[in-house]
Amino acid sequence: MTLEELLSQVHELEAAASTIIDAAATRDELEQARTSLLGRKSGRLTALMKELPNLPAEERREAGAAFNRLKESLEQKLESRNESFAATAATSGLDLTMPARHQWKGGRHPVTAVIEEIEDIFRELGFTVALGPEIETDWYNFGALNFPADHPAMDMHDTLYLGDGVLLRTHTSPVQIRTLQSHPPPIRILAPGNVYRRDFFDASHAPMFSQIEGLSVDEGISFVDLKATLNQFANRFFGKTRTRFRPSYFPFTEPSAEMDVECQLCHGSGCASCKNTGWMEILGSGMVHPNVLDAAGVDSETYTGWAFGMGPGRIAMLRYGLPDIRLLYDSDMRFLEQLAQ
Repeated sequence: MTLEELLSQVHELEAAASTIIDAAATRDELEQARTSLLGRKSGRLTALMKELPNLPAEERREAGAAFNRLKESLEQKLESRNESFAATAATSGLDLTMPARHQWKGGRHPVTAVIEEIEDIFRELGFTVALGPEIETDWYNFGALNFPADHPAMDMHDTLYLGDGVLLRTHTSPVQIRTLQSHPPPIRILAPGNVYRRDFFDASHAPMFSQIEGLSVDEGISFVDLKATLNQFANRFFGKTRTRFRPSYFPFTEPSAEMDVECQLCHGSGCASCKNTGWMEILGSGMVHPNVLDAAGVDSETYTGWAFGMGPGRIAMLRYGLPDIRLLYDSDMRFLEQLAQ
């Protein structure tokens, strides 16, 4: 066979190959086409290549180049046809007229959004965010905060102890003590974090929940400063609203008070959520007890201070009008999606 005849058959095979490959209706048929064209034993290109040694030496190079171009062309066409089968398989059986599946909308958790909003408000009031460990000693959690040794909160049925003198903190107040120990007054901090109690999971309680506490210590700090700051916070967070302070008791503050805001659901007219009082408690507060300042190494004769603590989960219930705190922790995407920000 001459070189001209061999090159002519190469062109004929290339044209025929396109028809054979396009005619393959399945992957099995495509594999059969590959074997018939490029098979090592019976492939049509292999048969042509066996004629190469019969050509004069000066013509073999041209014929070899033609064989290589044809082989690359056939492999590309086979691969392209195979990819078309893959694309068809990916969409086979789909009804493109059906509505798309619902896509869950992600967003910040309502409690996280409330915490961030509270932090932003107090930052503008001159507070700095401070953090501390969730595993604490009983001295930081109770002793330094003026809890008497027989206080019920220290019992096993109220506190989650991890070992002798070590526990999961029941409030973020230990952050206040650690800050007072490491930074001299004046101090204005906000201490958010998770806390733990031996509580049953019901409509208003959870064994683990978020808490935010604030502390301000300086010379001449008074209860007037406390009321002004917290009133400013309430009006910024809830909008223009009424507030009231009621006497209370906490071991670490004296005098102590609980702060209520006008019920955000009935706007003071009385409803089941506010027990028909028109008010809802949002935080506890008071002047820092001198014993707490002394325990942290701060001169209680020179400095005074005030502190408060609130549960952002309960405040989120007020913000969103939720009757049950468990809605915030049940991971029900249908519910959480409604509040996603």
